[in-house]
Amino acid sequence: MPVIKAFKALKPSQTLLTRVVTRPLDDYSTGQAKLILSENEHNFLHLISPELDHLYLRGSRTELVYKKITENLEQFIDNGTLIFEEKPAIYIYQVEHNGIKQTGIWTLTDIEEYFKGNIKKHENTVERREKALAEYIQQSNLDANPVLITYPKNQVINNLINNYLLKSPDIDFTFNDLSIHKIWVVTDNADVALFIKTFADIDQVYIADGHHRAASMAKMCRQKRIINGESKTADYNYFSTVYMDTEEVKILPFYRLVRDLADLTEKEFIHQITKHFSIEKLRNYSQPQQLHEMNMYLPSGWYKLKVKPEFIINDPVNSLDVSILQELILAPILKINDPRTDARLTFEGGRADIEHLIKQVDNGIQAVLFSLPPITAQQVIDVADAGLVMPPKSTFIEPKFLVGLLTNYFRH
Repeated sequence: MPVIKAFKALKPSQTLLTRVVTRPLDDYSTGQAKLILSENEHNFLHLISPELDHLYLRGSRTELVYKKITENLEQFIDNGTLIFEEKPAIYIYQVEHNGIKQTGIWTLTDIEEYFKGNIKKHENTVERREKALAEYIQQSNLDANPVLITYPKNQVINNLINNYLLKSPDIDFTFNDLSIHKIWVVTDNADVALFIKTFADIDQVYIADGHHRAASMAKMCRQKRIINGESKTADYNYFSTVYMDTEEVKILPFYRLVRDLADLTEKEFIHQITKHFSIEKLRNYSQPQQLHEMNMYLPSGWYKLKVKPEFIINDPVNSLDVSILQELILAPILKINDPRTDARLTFEGGRADIEHLIKQVDNGIQAVLFSLPPITAQQVIDVADAGLVMPPKSTFIEPKFLVGLLTNYFRH
C-alpha cells in the first residue's frame, strides 16, 4: 500500500534536455566524466561530481565538492538550465530502447512504507555504498535517480496511463544511445487523486532495481529527522520512484565466466557435471528460456545443461538457476565458494555481446561461459515475500534510468 504524492520536479529546460541529462556517474570512466564536465557546462554531472577549480581553498575535498555542487545548482536554476514544474504533478514516463517500450508512473513515495516493510526487497546492500550516497543526498538535497518499483498489473492504473498516451507528450527526446524518452505531466486533480488512491489500495509492491538508492534515502531521512526533529511530512521523507507493473519490467540474466576449470580437463569437468545434469551438445547458441535449463560454452562448443529433477529444491532462493549453478557446479566442481569475492568468477550483464564473451573462452582468457534463463518477476516476488535475498548478480533489470530528467529537490 504505497503512499505516493505529486511533486514539482526540477527538470531541464526544453532546449537543453540532451545536454543536461546523463547516465549515472558509475557508467563512465574517470576520463569520460572529466571530458563531459570540460566540454558541457550544462551536464548534470556538474551536480554529482564537479571539477574543483581552486583546490587550495580551505576545507576538505569533500566539503569543497559539496560547496561546488551547491554553487552549480544555484547557477543552473538562475540561468534556466533547470526549471521547476509549475504545479505538483505525477508523471507518466515511457522509454523505448532496443525495440522494447516500457511505461510507468514517476512520483514520490513516502519512506515510511519502506520502514514498515510494505515496499519489499530482494537484495542485500553494501553499507559503504549506502553511506556514500546518503551523504551526497543529505548535502545536495538532490534525489535525481529514481527507484524502480514493480506491482501486479492494475487495470485502473493502465486506463489512466492509456488516456494520456493518446495525447502529445510534454517531453520527447532521444538520448545519445538512441533510447527515446517521453513524459506526460499529470496535474488534473481528479487524475492525481485517483492515482494516489489506487496505489494506496495495492497490497504489496516490490523494489525491482535501486535497492541502494532506497536504502540511502532511508539512511538520509533518519539523519535528517535527528537534525531537524521527528517531522514525517518534510520533503526529505519522500523519495523519487518509478512504478511499472510486472509486465512492463524486463529482467535479463547475468552471464558468468570462470577463468579456469580448477585443474580439471574439459572431459573431467563435463563428467562431473553429469552427476547432477543431463547434457546435450548444441550446434548453435540461443538464450535459454526454460527454467532449470542453462547453456554452457567451452572451447569444444555449446552444451545444454538440464538439472535432474531430484536436485531441485522447493525453496524460493535455492530453486533459482543462479543458486543451482552455484551449488552444483561453481562451488563443488570449480571451487568457487564465495561468488561475491572470488576473482576467478566474472559477471556480465544481460546486454553483453555474447560473441565477445565466446571469444574470451576461445582465446583462453576464460575457461567456461554459463548462460542462464532470466529470472521471472514471480520469482522476484516469491523471494521478497519470503523475506529472503537473491544471490549476487541474479537479475539485470531494465529500464536503467538517466539522471537529471526529473529530479526531486527537497528544501525542507
